Amino acid sequence: MAANDPGTLRDSSARAKAPPLASVSFIVSVLVPIAFWFAPLGLAPQTQHGLAIICFMVLAWMTQAMEFAIAGFIGCFLFWALGVVRFPVAFSGFANDTPWFLFAALLIGRVAGKSGLGRRLAYSVMLRVGGTYPRILLGLILTDFLLTFIVPSGLARVAILATIALALIEGFRAQKGSNVARGMFLIMTYTGNLFDKMILAGAGSITAAGAMAKFGGIDVLYGQWLLAFLPASIITVLAAWRVTLWLYPPEQTTLTGGTEFFRAELDKLGPWSLLEKKAALLIGVAILLWVTDFLHHLPPAMIALGVGLFALLPPVGMLDESDMRHVNYMPVFFVAAAISMGNVLEATKGLELLTSTVFTRIEPFLGNIFSTTVIMYWAGFIYHFFLASEISMLGTSMPVVMEFAKSHGMNPLMLGLLWTFSAGGKLFAYQSGVLVLGYSYGYFEARDLVRIGAWLTIVEFLVLLFLVPFYWPLIGIY
Repeated sequence: MAANDPGTLRDSSARAKAPPLASVSFIVSVLVPIAFWFAPLGLAPQTQHGLAIICFMVLAWMTQAMEFAIAGFIGCFLFWALGVVRFPVAFSGFANDTPWFLFAALLIGRVAGKSGLGRRLAYSVMLRVGGTYPRILLGLILTDFLLTFIVPSGLARVAILATIALALIEGFRAQKGSNVARGMFLIMTYTGNLFDKMILAGAGSITAAGAMAKFGGIDVLYGQWLLAFLPASIITVLAAWRVTLWLYPPEQTTLTGGTEFFRAELDKLGPWSLLEKKAALLIGVAILLWVTDFLHHLPPAMIALGVGLFALLPPVGMLDESDMRHVNYMPVFFVAAAISMGNVLEATKGLELLTSTVFTRIEPFLGNIFSTTVIMYWAGFIYHFFLASEISMLGTSMPVVMEFAKSHGMNPLMLGLLWTFSAGGKLFAYQSGVLVLGYSYGYFEARDLVRIGAWLTIVEFLVLLFLVPFYWPLIGIY
């Protein structure tokens, strides 16, 4: 796979190597929903039929029976074609600002990549970190975190960091399947997913913040979100580093050429170009607008899309029509389909059935701050399996969480932040477009994602046990 083509998914080639397994996955994804469609469950036809199609989408995503966006498209079509809902509802996710925010983030990521700004930042960080594998791994994680402020999407960050990781893997003379290659791609992908919850920048946190404001009647500020999860960000950097070194010890510790490799790459970039300066200025304006949202109240998606479209203007000279052709739209379509699924779930009363079942069962255990933290985190983690994408999980459940908080005299902001954070722990690629993209490069397997995901999910839970009862009250979140 070409190093500059992050959107080329490997699913089709993997299925070509194992057609029987792919056939079984597809058959299961079709037969189980058909059985659910006709089962005598006593549900309203619209609810049961909607859940049957959602079952197809989730199973197709879980078993990787087909490309994620294609399964999403088919599901949206079936909602419409089989009369479950009308077209505006079946494809409503495509009119939501979240997929357009992701599209804008990919444009911003292309600005950072095309100009060389992303590579310059990455190489500058790792030059100061060192030339050994442990230090480089830490450098990748730190760069991922720093890039979150510049590139507000884990998808775009993975695309940028992948070019660096591929060069590093070549420098280590490592092969696909080696611990060096797996460790690099795994951790930059998984932390890209996690940091999107700790900073109000990723699609999941943006979706959650919008729902908290609309249904909880609270103002969710960029700086407040950043401060609330700052300790978690610091601990995650260190924990992710140590867990990766433990699970994937390197075959070779030192990069060929050491730190001179990074210095040579920086020399190749030369002095700051005009394009880099324009990219830095444009992204700097976006960051300034994001961190001052409490003054102007412009939606982050509007800022991102405005910046991305401004870069496409011919007089600006940063992006052109060829860049538009090279943008990977599949994750955007996947997110739009996932949001559509959530909207259909709500329209067919399936959401009411799921959420009432979940919250009815957990309500007796929400006695104090500690039990609430434990139950909400793990309930969100499990709930995430059934609603697949974190966009659909947060977009459809956050209104219920807000109503639950208000009806039980709880702080909507606290419960909303807690529930959003619970969407960070993942075990399967279908749960996040970021994981789909990182997995597509072919440097780690699904079982690797389960291993590292399980450990980091536990780490994040332990961090949350400190944040919610002790740290958040100190910053005004009771």
